[in-house]
Amino acid sequence: MRSLTRHGETHLVSRIGWLRAAVLGANDGIVSTASLIVGVAAAAATRNDILVTGAAGLVAGAMSMAAGEYVSVSSQSDTERADLARERQEQRDDPVAEHAELAAIYVGRGLDRDLAVQVARQLMERDAVGSHARDELGMSEVTTARPVQAALTSAASFAAGAALPVLVVVVTPVAWLLPSVPVASLCLLALLGAVGAKTGGAPILRGTVRVTFWGALAMALTAGIGAVLGTAV
Repeated sequence: MRSLTRHGETHLVSRIGWLRAAVLGANDGIVSTASLIVGVAAAAATRNDILVTGAAGLVAGAMSMAAGEYVSVSSQSDTERADLARERQEQRDDPVAEHAELAAIYVGRGLDRDLAVQVARQLMERDAVGSHARDELGMSEVTTARPVQAALTSAASFAAGAALPVLVVVVTPVAWLLPSVPVASLCLLALLGAVGAKTGGAPILRGTVRVTFWGALAMALTAGIGAVLGTAV
């Protein structure tokens, strides 16, 4: 007889929370900061102006990402708590109907009715609200909203991504900034896209091309705007 002991497994879905925030933050940090730097450099600004712009973009972007992620994920968390509170109330008001509802879910997934009724009863005896949260509402520990984690991950990853273009400004002669910042940023974006795709189990080439294309487009547009405005001024 086979043992019912669970064996250790690591599934990619467990990475969704931090992976999404990290990839989004780093990608945004590289693209937005590099675009700012390229736009200002195209306007024939001094190194000091370019450096101040990049540093300000890094700090402001990191704080904006943290605040945005925290507010967004907190809203999701509030909705989850409200749904759980309503589920607890429904359990108190009409446990029989809740049992029938859970059994119907299992019937819809392929169990025969007698077995579904038995499974629903046993699960509800152990954790009624948890069973409904998982099978009725689609909530689990893996997908539960974590606002602080998302905010910190986004801020840190944005700052890490934005640091590269700023570093290029520090070590590169002003005359070489326009080619150096985009090239270095696009290389890092390609690497980020490949790592993100690999970590998430997605096709590497698709992830790399997708991230690089949008980064190149953003920098090209801001360089054009900077060149036009710089000439006009």
